[in-house]
Amino acid sequence: MTSSDISIRREDDVVVVTPVGEMDAVTSPALAKALDAILSHPPHGVVVDLTKVGFCDSRCIGVLVAAYRQARDLGVGLVVAEPQRQVMRLFMIAGIDQVIPIIETVGGAVDGLKG
Repeated sequence: MTSSDISIRREDDVVVVTPVGEMDAVTSPALAKALDAILSHPPHGVVVDLTKVGFCDSRCIGVLVAAYRQARDLGVGLVVAEPQRQVMRLFMIAGIDQVIPIIETVGGAVDGLKG
């Protein structure tokens, strides 16, 4: 995955990060780099839009948990939105749904984080 496979857009003071494809040991570092860059100039909130991610492994989960903790320490809300069924199942098995807020829609996630 190249950085062009991760789109980043702003909606007011909320940044929406949309990775595309499979998030694994090869591709997850690009997501980590994008989230680090966003959190270096903290917005009010960050939505990780997983509508276009068909697979997520433990490396991806690690990236999301690290970004969530970094955001929390900065006072920034970070949520995951619209994971596909198999990704959501993995999050539930791994207990990620107990750590990171998972929102049903991207629009709902953005609205919930707007200051």
